[in-house]
Amino acid sequence: MWSEIPNLRHLRAFAVVAESPSISRAAQQIHLSQPAVSQAMLKLEARIGVRLLEAGSAGKGPTPAGRLFHDRVRRALDRLAQGRQEALAAEPRKAAGGFARFDEMVTAAQLRALSAVAMAGNFSLAAREVGLAQPSIHRAARDLERISGLALFAPTPQGIVLTRAGEALARNASLALAELHQGLAEMGETLGRDAAQIVIGSLPLARARLLPEAINRLARERPRTSVRVIAAPYDGMLHRLRHGIIDFLIGALRDPLPIGDIVQQTLFEDTLAVIARPGHPLARRGSVTQDDLAAFPWVVPVEETPTRAIFNRIFPPADVARMPGGIVETSSHTLLRGLLAGSDRLTILSTRQVADDLERGLLIALKAELPWAHRPIGLTFRQGWRPTATQAALLGHIRAVSGTGL
Repeated sequence: MWSEIPNLRHLRAFAVVAESPSISRAAQQIHLSQPAVSQAMLKLEARIGVRLLEAGSAGKGPTPAGRLFHDRVRRALDRLAQGRQEALAAEPRKAAGGFARFDEMVTAAQLRALSAVAMAGNFSLAAREVGLAQPSIHRAARDLERISGLALFAPTPQGIVLTRAGEALARNASLALAELHQGLAEMGETLGRDAAQIVIGSLPLARARLLPEAINRLARERPRTSVRVIAAPYDGMLHRLRHGIIDFLIGALRDPLPIGDIVQQTLFEDTLAVIARPGHPLARRGSVTQDDLAAFPWVVPVEETPTRAIFNRIFPPADVARMPGGIVETSSHTLLRGLLAGSDRLTILSTRQVADDLERGLLIALKAELPWAHRPIGLTFRQGWRPTATQAALLGHIRAVSGTGL
């Protein structure tokens, strides 16, 4: 939350100090007295618990930790500046105007209000989410509109939606927040603390063996690291990734790339198979044809998933219409297993995803040749994302485990 980060004015002052040959020169640049800047730096160091600037002479620069933190702060401030540019390009300003570089004037409270309303779609719900009174949220949001000169919120019968300018500013503000959280995590690492939280968006395949093994390896090295794994439809996780709520995604890669501000990295090629219950009528066939498969009901993934796209390519609508019992669509592995176990339904799944069930004899893979049965599995990141040391360690374990065939 924005309430957890240091004062934005102190962070802006620190960025200028770290980039200047002296505090006095920095003070001139940001139009503050040298004592005021020095006091702000002391408060920032006390808030973080790490010395950011070399002690003594005003001419000394940042410490090693200060250089690391400065990089995160600069990336965050650049995000806010980009948010200003995108917001101004998205919507015309109100007649009242606004300040030219309003991103340098915004407060954490205003960005917190913007973020909360963006998620809740209502001032009352946003206030409840962040634990503030509704008038406080409303005032902060309207103050942000005033200094920006932009209409950021639009009323609807259901509540509030963000305008295009509001969406642009909110997304970049969320990414700025993510950078600052990573910076604070890195400062904790310099103090020997490793209590940061890594947030992963995981698609079904990775949740079976790959991710558990990688997380367990990380836990043995860094036992105080908290890992949160989110299991949700791809589109929702992609949205959270692009807003900095999720650090990275792991699972089946998309082709074509769904949007230009993400990058994908392949870990391995996965193989799909037709899966059924033991004792299925097709279980003893030495070769199973497409006509054989079309003679049985199916349970399939929901639309807009890579595996469903393969099913749709194999079976045109006319074949699906003739399937006895039709098809059941689900993203629930538990439901899928129950449907397979209690019927003659078939499905297409990764053999890695159901490896435990196959080994225990709870499911079987039919001897059916599947066209387009291979798909890339990998990682999806925000463009320009830079992991912390702990995040990089987990990624290293994921890559290592991927090479073992789990």
